[in-house]
Amino acid sequence: MTTPTEVLIEFTRVLEDLQIQYVVVGSFASSARGVRRATVDVNIVADLTLDDVKAIVDRLSADYYIDDLAVRRAISSERAFNAIHLESMFKVDVHISGDSFTRKEMERRLPEKILPASETIVYIATAEDTVLAKLNWYRKGHEISEQQWTDVLGIIKVQHDRLEFAYMHEWAEELGVADLLDKAIAEAL
Repeated sequence: MTTPTEVLIEFTRVLEDLQIQYVVVGSFASSARGVRRATVDVNIVADLTLDDVKAIVDRLSADYYIDDLAVRRAISSERAFNAIHLESMFKVDVHISGDSFTRKEMERRLPEKILPASETIVYIATAEDTVLAKLNWYRKGHEISEQQWTDVLGIIKVQHDRLEFAYMHEWAEELGVADLLDKAIAEAL
């Protein structure tokens, strides 16, 4: 049985082979930067264009359910599409990079070895960007997702002595989550 981490590595290898920039975000990123937890999918921000559609669908369609039209619509509307790994039924949500924050996440991504016995590198969002993204999703979800909040607190607790707080405050203002960031810092520390 293929593990979620193996699906992530396989998927990102395809993106790299096609020279498509990406960054792993969401629960995988928060687990890498804070407290580990189980997740039912992986979220990736990718710099895909309509010119990439045929190549990515061709490369993935043997092992994934992926819909050409859904990919095209996601790119055109700067939204997300998913690809489902057929053997494991693990879902990869691919968000199209477009706004200034996701572009910044892409610029700041860090290479990480995610399997101890492997030299394989996967690009993961920084701790700061993961906190900001999760606070943004928390706000958009009417501040009811306990998991998003717990992920934020976990990252701040684990990474507090390494976080770039000035950067986080600047982007929190931009994203409209400065109050949440202040609350999270106070609660975590």
